[in-house]
Amino acid sequence: MRKPDLDSILTSMIESYEGISDLIFAVGRPLQVEAQGQLKPVRTKHNINALTPIQVEQIALSLIRDDRRLLSNLIRTGSCDCGYGINDRSRFRVNIFRQRGNWAIVMRRLQTEMPSIQTLSLPPIFMDMVEEKNGLILITGATGSGKTTTLAALLNEINRTKPIHIVTLEDPIEFVHRHQKATFNQRELGADFDSFPNGLRAALRQAPKVILVGEMRDRPTVEIALTAAETGHLVLSTLHTIDAGQSISRILGMFNREEEKQLRLRLSEMLKYIVSQRLVPRKDGSGRYLLMEVMGNNLRTKEAVALGETESREFYTIIQDSHPFGWMTFDQCICHAYETETLDETTALAYATRKGIVQRHIDQVKKERGLEKDNRTNLRLDSSSSLSLQGERSKDTPKRSLFGL
Repeated sequence: MRKPDLDSILTSMIESYEGISDLIFAVGRPLQVEAQGQLKPVRTKHNINALTPIQVEQIALSLIRDDRRLLSNLIRTGSCDCGYGINDRSRFRVNIFRQRGNWAIVMRRLQTEMPSIQTLSLPPIFMDMVEEKNGLILITGATGSGKTTTLAALLNEINRTKPIHIVTLEDPIEFVHRHQKATFNQRELGADFDSFPNGLRAALRQAPKVILVGEMRDRPTVEIALTAAETGHLVLSTLHTIDAGQSISRILGMFNREEEKQLRLRLSEMLKYIVSQRLVPRKDGSGRYLLMEVMGNNLRTKEAVALGETESREFYTIIQDSHPFGWMTFDQCICHAYETETLDETTALAYATRKGIVQRHIDQVKKERGLEKDNRTNLRLDSSSSLSLQGERSKDTPKRSLFGL
C-alpha cells in the first residue's frame, strides 16, 4: 500500500469522531476507533466493511517500512512497536501483533502539542518533582492511562526552567522535545540503541542530569536505573502497575529472594515519588478524567519500603495521612471529583480502592446537599394557615398578660 493511500485512510479515521485515542485494524471487523473510551466503527470512502487478512498485512508492511529489525521482532516474538506520522499533523505509536494466524494493528494517537503541568491541571506537588536532583520517579498505570503524557509534562517543565542535559530512551519517541533552557537528546529503541540496559549504560557516560527510561521492563534495566539514581541522576520511568504497593512488589519480583533485603534498602532511599493513574469517564460525558494516587518519600514510606507492609504500616494509610503535603490516594481523588460533580456515584464506586470509605463520603456529601436544598427552599407555614392555627390556639388557651402572668 502506498503511503498517500494509507495516510488518506488514517486521516479519515481520526476525523470521524471527537476524542479519538486509538485506531484499530482487525481481520473480519471494519475500521475502528476508540473515542472517549468506546470502540466505534468508521465508514470511509474506501468502503471497508470487514478487513481481510491481506488488507491488514498490507497496512502493517506500510507501517514497518522495510525495517528489518521490526520484521525480525514480528516474526520472532509475534509483535513489534514502531512510530508513524502523517506529515506534521498526527503522530502514532504503533503495535503490530499476530492473533490466530493473522496480523492485527493498534495505533495510539499521540498529542501534537507538548503538554505542560498547567494544561493538564496536574497537582502542585508535580512542581516539587521538577526540583528533585536525584533519585527515582515512577509513573504507573494501565496501558492508555496517560503515563507518557504526564512524563512529557514533567520533562517539559524541566526543559523550560533548568539549564541541564536530558537524555531519553524511548520505544518509540512519542513527544518531540525542542531544546529550550535544557539540552534535550532523545534516543529511540532500534534506531539509536539496541536494548534499554545497553542504552542506559551508555547514558551514564553521556553526562546527563535527567534520564528518562521508557519502561522498567526487566531486571537489568531496574539495576542500572537504581545505580544511575544512586550516582546523582534523576531517573524517570514507568511501570504497568495500579498503585504504589504493587509497583514495589513488581520491582522486587524481578530479583531473587536473597536479594530482597538489600533491594528494599536501596529503593527506600532512592524512590522519590510513585504516581499511579487511571482515566475514567466524566459525569457529563465530555471525555475522561484523570484520577491519581501520589506517594512521596518520608520516614514512614522509607520504613514501609524497607521492611514491607503490615496492618499498622500500609502505603494506603501513609498516603492518606500525608494529604496535607500534597499526597493523595485514589479514594481521596475520587471523593474530590464526586464533590465537584465531575464523577457520578456509579463511576466513583467502580474505581474506588476501598469502596466503604468512598461510599461513606458520598453519603455525607448527599446529606449535606440535601440540607442545603432544604435551606434554599426555606420551608415555612403559609401565613393564612399560621393565622388559623393562632386562632385555634387562642380559643383553647387563656389570655396572658404582657409578662406572661
